[in-house]
Amino acid sequence: MRTCWVSLLFLLLAACDVGRHGDTPVDAAALAPTTDAAPAANDSLRRDEGVLTTLNRGNGQEPQTLDPHLASGVPASNILRDLFEGLTGESPDGRIIPGAAQRWNISHDGTVYTFHLRRDARWSNGDPVTGADFVFGLQRSADPETASSYVHVLAPIQNAEAVISGEMPVTELGVHALDTYTVQITLNAPTPYFLGLLTHSSTYPVHQASLQAAGRDFSKPGNLVSNGAYRLQDWVVRSQVSLLKNPYYWDADNVAIDKVVYHAIEDQSAELKRYRSGELDWTEEVPNNLFRWIQEHMADQLVVTPWLGSYYFGFNLTKEPFIDSPDLRRALALAIDREIITGKVTQFGEQPAFSLVPPGMPDYPRSVPEWAEWDQARREEEARRLYQNAGYSSEAPLRVEIRYNTSENHKKIALAIASMWKQVLGVEAGLVNEEWKVFLQNREQKSVTQVFRAGWIGDYNDAFSFLELFHSSHGRNDFGYSNPVYDRLLADIAKERIPIRRRRLMAAAEQILLQDQPIIPIYAYVTKRLVKPQLKGWENNIMDHHYSKHLYFETQTDEPADSSETLDEAGGDAAGR
Repeated sequence: MRTCWVSLLFLLLAACDVGRHGDTPVDAAALAPTTDAAPAANDSLRRDEGVLTTLNRGNGQEPQTLDPHLASGVPASNILRDLFEGLTGESPDGRIIPGAAQRWNISHDGTVYTFHLRRDARWSNGDPVTGADFVFGLQRSADPETASSYVHVLAPIQNAEAVISGEMPVTELGVHALDTYTVQITLNAPTPYFLGLLTHSSTYPVHQASLQAAGRDFSKPGNLVSNGAYRLQDWVVRSQVSLLKNPYYWDADNVAIDKVVYHAIEDQSAELKRYRSGELDWTEEVPNNLFRWIQEHMADQLVVTPWLGSYYFGFNLTKEPFIDSPDLRRALALAIDREIITGKVTQFGEQPAFSLVPPGMPDYPRSVPEWAEWDQARREEEARRLYQNAGYSSEAPLRVEIRYNTSENHKKIALAIASMWKQVLGVEAGLVNEEWKVFLQNREQKSVTQVFRAGWIGDYNDAFSFLELFHSSHGRNDFGYSNPVYDRLLADIAKERIPIRRRRLMAAAEQILLQDQPIIPIYAYVTKRLVKPQLKGWENNIMDHHYSKHLYFETQTDEPADSSETLDEAGGDAAGR
């Protein structure tokens, strides 16, 4: 039966390889002959001729917004790291380094951080970056009227919880400007990962004058004033976001790339084709089904590295059939063969996962359910027993929708899971594909979702970054999961000062989560992309944060470039669109 099932899965996945209109195989479109002999346009851009050195980055889905306190998802975060700079930054290998603050002091008890800002830091309109800008930004992020999805990142700050809940005014947040260039942040308790938190977009400063002038439109082209290495030039919806080097950035002389174009490409095969034709220097992903071909023909450009993230499917616990059916949720989790998904569907070295927190956390005692040690046959036997206990059978099967955002790879995984559920349990599962913004909105509203694709990339290198997502009041708790015991454990973790006790509390919290089964862990992420060999200055890091300001092209050509857009002529913050 297992042999038949694997054969069936291959046939289904092969059917999924048909192009968008059902008449062009993905393989043919992606692997068709290209003009690889011709260099990409950006490879010929030369600084000494006064034209722009341009980096073209594939970036997956269209970002929802470039408001740093409202944005969510990896695509927006990639862009925001170029546009803004927090008090701390990250080196190419992921280490925490000075950002807008050139140095800081930490009190002996670990609760007071004093940051000394760079005197030469400037906004993209030339205004100085001051301590008041960071105070304003953090207060705005914590303000319940802002409705930030990631506001819980600020939880370690004194009075943050009370401000977020509306019990205190934002002025009571434990953040103060001691003078023009000094910011002091007071914490509730020592927080070893706090410096890493300050690289997150929810902690970025905001230019108060431009926000007040433009209102909610302050983050759009022509309005956005940013303090990072780049400024926003243009945004063509469902196509690309273009950034230009910020001439006022304190380290502008060491920024080699003049222009960065983030391309919104949801179809991985289309992205591969554009990469091979020279339109892209960097892909966000690569198609899973072309793994072996890429290994054989483009090995020198393929980069696969561990990533601090977990891929899973979530249940909507606010509605039937999952609201009061732990047996059903567990049955569906047991029926999935993760070895087949990682070995035959994703194929890039992803590790099968049975827990939320991915491997690689320093000194974290990993939590896994008992059934993680079983073989797949035993899991499927238990899945059938629980499925029947929940009131379902071949005569009365579960009918459910699996929802995922537009992506060739997500579709293949959802199809494989639906097939496994059908084979093992007789579940009738339909697939629903949605554009990224609609998908996130439906997840948040919890009105139509049943089972949905989800995943989490750590905001900082600590297990709490994953566990806090499931707090009953967290802005990204799209599962409707609520357990008072779990919430109390998270509160205890936030206050615990002794590292070993803190780690034990986190492991206990994850055990409760796994027992309640609001999600089905599938695998631990790896990054898998193609990068042009001449693009240098970046290193593998578990966070997969790659700032464009660290990158440069090793070789240049002498081909003429489009001289219609030079550093002096290209539009910036003040140019309306």
